[in-house]
Amino acid sequence: MTKPQNILYIMSDEHNPKMLGCYGHKQVQTPNLDKLAARGTRFTSHYTNSPICIPARAAFATGRYTHETGYWDNAMPYDGNVKGWGHRLQEEGMRVESIGKLHYLGEDLNTGFSKQHHPMHVMGGIGQVWGSVRDPLPNERPARMLKEIGPGETSYNKYDRLIADEACNWLKSAAEQKEQKPWVLYLGFVAPHFPLVVPEEFYNLYPLDSLPPRKLDLESGYLRHPWLQRMDDFSQIDRHLTPEQRLMAVAAYFGLCTFIDHQIGRVLDVLASSGLEGSTRVIYTSDHGDNVGARAMWGKSNLYEETAGIPLIIAGEGVPEGKTSSTTTSLLDSYQTILDGVGLNETSDEQDLVGKSWFDLSSLVDDPDRIVFSEYHAAGSPTGAYMLRKGTYKFIYYVDYSPELYDLEIDPEETTNLADNIEYEKIVKEYEVLLRDICDPEAVDRQAKEDQNILIEKFGGRDKALNMGTPGATPVPGQNHE
Repeated sequence: MTKPQNILYIMSDEHNPKMLGCYGHKQVQTPNLDKLAARGTRFTSHYTNSPICIPARAAFATGRYTHETGYWDNAMPYDGNVKGWGHRLQEEGMRVESIGKLHYLGEDLNTGFSKQHHPMHVMGGIGQVWGSVRDPLPNERPARMLKEIGPGETSYNKYDRLIADEACNWLKSAAEQKEQKPWVLYLGFVAPHFPLVVPEEFYNLYPLDSLPPRKLDLESGYLRHPWLQRMDDFSQIDRHLTPEQRLMAVAAYFGLCTFIDHQIGRVLDVLASSGLEGSTRVIYTSDHGDNVGARAMWGKSNLYEETAGIPLIIAGEGVPEGKTSSTTTSLLDSYQTILDGVGLNETSDEQDLVGKSWFDLSSLVDDPDRIVFSEYHAAGSPTGAYMLRKGTYKFIYYVDYSPELYDLEIDPEETTNLADNIEYEKIVKEYEVLLRDICDPEAVDRQAKEDQNILIEKFGGRDKALNMGTPGATPVPGQNHE
């Protein structure tokens, strides 16, 4: 059991795990997160359990996989019916509050927080109903996510500053109160989530002529996997961008990474100046990643490293300093991590959960063979997709499509699919068995679509559903579509 302390849990939105200085990026500037990593432990094989907001955040809250909870997509937001770690802390009389984006069903529900400050939830309580139309997937629905690109300021930028302001004030007040029990404060920032617009001072850090070449560019001969190609034929994002717009989008994304690092730095400075740093453990992660143009894709919604992978940095009492851990981890572990961090033992029901405490794992010998699982059943996907990571291999299984296998030790950029190579036939079979030990992919795909079809009928059928819900980024509290 870890010594009980406060927990400051910081979650950004859509942060590609490769795009931090401490993770080895040669351009993206993240000095505050780099400092946090230097005084703590950084995990290099950390994953979301579903590469889209609502399912990922439901897994974070409950410690359970998407196919266990049924929060399949961005039209099925977490409502608190499946209890999570926040409910457990409430039962123990601990202060557990949130500031910023949660992306749950609504503020009036008990989703595990005794108080929510400036919460962002799904618009109108319905989310992206159009994304539930998958059975069959429509031929096309061009996305609007990159309508605006470049220097400027959005309501998202203002909202992130507000979250940092509120967090600084919250911490100053907490320092004065000197509570008897540990508290948990969750901060939900929205950057570097699109729109890819960022204040000019951050955008200008990344001149267009200095940016790296596109990874696995279609114009250089790369062929997408058929499942991913079907998704792109549906959303049609990159094909409508000019070469300059693509560069501007990368510069804006890099700038948003630095922008959010700056906001986090403000909060961490107050944590230190208020005298709380010694009694508070800090966690930084994201809900999922972003393609940032790799494979000519933008946003999230696939199981490659750019989007299924996420950063994880922890620091504080008992956490090894300056350590890099290759132990495989996922958002699912948040449940045990938070209970462990505040000094609570697991109940018999909680012992059935598969997660483990990051605080424990950081002090143990690295375990890269630990199995991590992710799945996707949301917008743009013709069928369910599943990922299993164990050791150096990463296996991606698609219902009705051929699988993929990558050796991330020799091919970290996932450029060569080994699934059709006869030399890896045994590995493919082994990993499919391991995946099927977790779920039946065909049965789960059918259940997801059945649940989505019920939702679609509730809103009047396919034609109406395709025009229901926010078309792009969820609006900040009190505003309409971004």
